[in-house]
Amino acid sequence: MRIEPGESGLPAHRVDLNLLVALDALLEEESVTGAADRLGLSGPAMSRTLGRIRGALGDPVLVRAGRHMVPTPRALAIRAEVGRLVEDARALFAAGSPADPATLRRAFTLSAHDAHVMAFGAGLLDRVAGTAPGVTLRFLAEPSTGVPSLRDGTVDLEIGVIDRNEPEIRVEPLLEDRMVGVVRPGHPLAEGSVTLRGFAAANHLVVSRRGRLSGPIDTALAAHGLRRRVVASSPTFAASLFLLLRGDAIGLASERVDAPAVAALGLRTFEVPLELPPLPFAMAWHPRHEADGGHIWLRGLVRDVVADTLAGPAQ
Repeated sequence: MRIEPGESGLPAHRVDLNLLVALDALLEEESVTGAADRLGLSGPAMSRTLGRIRGALGDPVLVRAGRHMVPTPRALAIRAEVGRLVEDARALFAAGSPADPATLRRAFTLSAHDAHVMAFGAGLLDRVAGTAPGVTLRFLAEPSTGVPSLRDGTVDLEIGVIDRNEPEIRVEPLLEDRMVGVVRPGHPLAEGSVTLRGFAAANHLVVSRRGRLSGPIDTALAAHGLRRRVVASSPTFAASLFLLLRGDAIGLASERVDAPAVAALGLRTFEVPLELPPLPFAMAWHPRHEADGGHIWLRGLVRDVVADTLAGPAQ
C-alpha cells in the first residue's frame, strides 16, 4: 500500500507504508535491534530498511552517540506525525470497534414483530436515553421477509425469530424460545393439564400479518389425525391478546419473549400438548455494517438488553 506523506515532513514522492511502520519503530526504540525485535525482523533486514528510509528522507534519521543511537533533529520533528500516520493506517485496516455512544448522532431502523417491541423496546429506549442521547430508534413492523430490507439498507437490524439461512446475511442467535398456549383467566384450559383432543377441540385465534389461518400447529395436529377450528386471525400480537382477554378462544405466545405482555394483561399460559419446533430468537444484519462502529454499538446494546430482560427464567 502507498500513501501521500502530506505535511509529515516526508518527501513529496510516494512512500511505502512499510517504511513508515519501520520508521515509527526505529523512532520509538531508538535502536535498530529494538526495532527489529518489535517488527519480527532480523538485524540485517532492519539495517537495510533503515538505509532505504535514509535514502527516502535524505536524512540519517538515527546516528550513533557513544553506545546508543539518537534521532536527528528532523527525525524528532516528524516523530509524532509518523506515529499518527501509522496509527491511522492500523485503525483503517483493523476490525471495527464500538462507537462512543455519548457522541453518536444517528438514527437506527430496527425491524421487529410487535411482540418483540413490547418485550425489549422499553429497555432499549432506557439504555439509549441514559447513554446515547443523540441516537434515535425507529421501529418498523416485521415484513414478510427481512432480506430485501437488510440488503437495500432500509433496515439496519432485524430482531425476532429468524430461521432463514441466506449466505449474505449475518445472524447472531440470542436465545431459544418455545410456544405456549394463552387463554383468559377462568378459561377451562387455564387449570390442569390440557389433552391433545381438548386442545384441538377449542376455538383458536391465530396471529398473521397476511391473514393466514393455518401454520405449524395444523401440521403437528394433522400428524395425529386431528384438526382445529380457527375462528379468527389477528394482524398483530398485541391485538390478539386483547381478543383473548375478552373471549373464549385460545392463542399462542412465546414463553420467554412474550411473557411480560401476557402477564401485564393477567392472561394465563398452558403447555401445548404437541412437539413443536423451537423458536430461534436472533438478530440479523447486512455485512456492510459488520465493522461499522455505530452498528457494533447497536448490536451490543440489543445483546445486553435481551440478556437482561428476556434470557432469564420463564415467567
